[in-house]
Amino acid sequence: MKRIYLLPALAILGLAIAVVAIVDGNRSPPASAPLLASAQAPFKSYVAGVGITETGRGNVAVGTALSGIVAQVDVRVGDQVQVGAPLFKIDDRDLQARLTVARAKIDEATAALAKPSHRLQFLDRLRQRDNGAISAQVVSESRDDVRAATANLEAAKAEAAQIAVDIDRSLVRAPAAGKILQVNLRAGEFVEGGGIGKPLLLVGDDSRIYLRVDVDENDAWRVRPDAPARAFVRGDPHLQVPLRFEYIEPYVTPKTSLTGQSTERTDVRVLQVVYSFERGKLPVYLGQQMDVFIAAARVETGTGAESR
Repeated sequence: MKRIYLLPALAILGLAIAVVAIVDGNRSPPASAPLLASAQAPFKSYVAGVGITETGRGNVAVGTALSGIVAQVDVRVGDQVQVGAPLFKIDDRDLQARLTVARAKIDEATAALAKPSHRLQFLDRLRQRDNGAISAQVVSESRDDVRAATANLEAAKAEAAQIAVDIDRSLVRAPAAGKILQVNLRAGEFVEGGGIGKPLLLVGDDSRIYLRVDVDENDAWRVRPDAPARAFVRGDPHLQVPLRFEYIEPYVTPKTSLTGQSTERTDVRVLQVVYSFERGKLPVYLGQQMDVFIAAARVETGTGAESR
């Protein structure tokens, strides 16, 4: 008798479990809170864009004209340097040895010049006493010997001077005042002279940050140089700073700076507007993206509705 009631009970229990599973599976997942707070536009009507921080004069990629082993690195990231400050040095022991040989060649060429010079002076004095004692051909040949020896001496001096220049260039100095932004070499590493790859050092001035803002070409006509603009640090909308207009690049270019959003289009063209701001204690770094809002006149759509 018990078995007669047990089977229907199990069937009803299984059906209830299936219904609960179906209902729970169709339930919409709870909306997750955004991980990063987004900035709110500070203007009623505005043009929005994404800016990339950079230095105003552009970063100086420091390299070397000489290939060799790095003997020493005199700076670290964050150091402030003045024009002419030593940055790093290429091992110059081979150049110093070559300079010693070149100076010995100068001494040799100087000695080689002395003999024809003395001979020419003797011939000149002899002709002054008796013009017919020495033929003009002998004097001319003596002058040619002096010229050849003089040329050899000048070539030896030029070689020594070139080596001295290379020794001076082995110590790379700061071409401009600024902050050391990158150091991509270490003592003991071999570096290629005149390389076009990654810079060995990067120098720039980040006391005043410049912000290159990409504005969609559809909104480009709304941007005015005298319009207020404000930039927000991504992740914390409370970190914001007013911007000073610098200039507008007079050419609309394809968009190359991507924000990483899945809805972002990569086939748009943008107008690049450059602003600047005092960095101060704001935790902003070169190459960082910032959200930018530029005040602009409100426009109406074709339906009569107003857009931002």
